[in-house]
Amino acid sequence: MRQHAEREIVLPTVLCDKKGNLNPEAIGYARTPIIDCNLSGHFMRKKKWNYWCVFGEEILFSATISHLDYAAVCFVYFLEYETQRYFEKTILIPLGANVKMPEKVLETIQYKNSEVSIEMTYFNNETHLTVNAPDFDGDPLHAELKIEHPKNDESLNVVIPWNRKTFQFTAKHHTLPATGVVHIGNRHFNFTPEESFAVLDYGRGIWPREATWNWGMASQRVRGQRIGLNFGGKWTDGTGMTENAVFVDGKMTKIHEDVLFHYDRTDFMKPWTVKSKFSGQVNLMFTPFFERVAETNAKVIVSSVHQMVGYYDGFIQLEDGTTLQIQQMLGCIEEHVAKW
Repeated sequence: MRQHAEREIVLPTVLCDKKGNLNPEAIGYARTPIIDCNLSGHFMRKKKWNYWCVFGEEILFSATISHLDYAAVCFVYFLEYETQRYFEKTILIPLGANVKMPEKVLETIQYKNSEVSIEMTYFNNETHLTVNAPDFDGDPLHAELKIEHPKNDESLNVVIPWNRKTFQFTAKHHTLPATGVVHIGNRHFNFTPEESFAVLDYGRGIWPREATWNWGMASQRVRGQRIGLNFGGKWTDGTGMTENAVFVDGKMTKIHEDVLFHYDRTDFMKPWTVKSKFSGQVNLMFTPFFERVAETNAKVIVSSVHQMVGYYDGFIQLEDGTTLQIQQMLGCIEEHVAKW
């Protein structure tokens, strides 16, 4: 048994109708970010975020601006692979005043206060990610990264329909070459476009009060090719749509069936598996070497994230029938439980 093929969207469309409910024409996936996220109404239920994760040769660096309707949350974190030095800075902005979330995937967004400034400036097929924090684990942080969006690259842009009043648009853009430097105190970490790749997770939707999801991803150069992996579980199950795809040198193979994540909730550091539900198209093992735990308990928001950093091994069958072998591919995998 296989799931049906998902509908591909090829013309620009809006996510919502005039009442703020899901536009049926938006259900499907696109290879370019042609869906406008014109969310309105649904007070307290709109969730919006722009999350960047950049894999350097020495460190993973990440910055996020998000808006949950009643608060905005910004966070910046980094992990040095070898020493496992890790630090995360989170800013909660009640009511989210002055945080404007754009409707298009590739648009400029920024937030500044005395503790942190995050700028994600999009211009001419490049995102300039600039982050400053005077006190980041006791050191000043200054990050200046230029992220390329190669002109002919495909990306995953998909609408997940739970029903007309709860739905999510997610854009996952992979294997984007990154150049620049992250300064933390007197240390600096260089990013080169041959070996450093950024991943964008852009989300806009109307969510139920409680949700659980898994997300697995990686973007690396493997045997001379830019390879990107993107897999999601739990939150898309039963909707007829998935966020599952693999990218090879900018060409996307859309995987139309659900994948199953198996892991030990009593010990997230044990190996995980990611396998397609019906076929043998996806068969991966993920072995973590680091666990990021992010807990938020702010009455209205209760959130628990276990994001693992580690290595993928296994194989994926591509559209043309060839098998993509994955060996020791650096990436992340997570469980996120939210009551928001």
